[in-house]
Amino acid sequence: MVKHIILWTLNPELSSEEKQFVKQGIKQGLEGLVGKVPGLIDVKVNIDGRLDSSNADVMLDSTLESEAALKAYATHPDHVAVANTKVRPYTIQRSCLDYEL
Repeated sequence: MVKHIILWTLNPELSSEEKQFVKQGIKQGLEGLVGKVPGLIDVKVNIDGRLDSSNADVMLDSTLESEAALKAYATHPDHVAVANTKVRPYTIQRSCLDYEL
């Protein structure tokens, strides 16, 4: 199995209300991919409880069957649609950590 962890920083020009709306959209969009993308086992998107010591706004914690499944996930049309409409337009920074379990 493979873990795919992403941290995003939202655009600071967004208001607090806009950030909350965007975070909800990211969470719903990405968590909704389970059962649609082959090899995607689990997705959790953390949008709440951020402490002031944090330097990211949203965390994706996902589990996939294999490295091949991760590569397929990256280009799956449903994932690309979520990334292009709910994530990329609103984020300014992305950090990724992928590792095998």
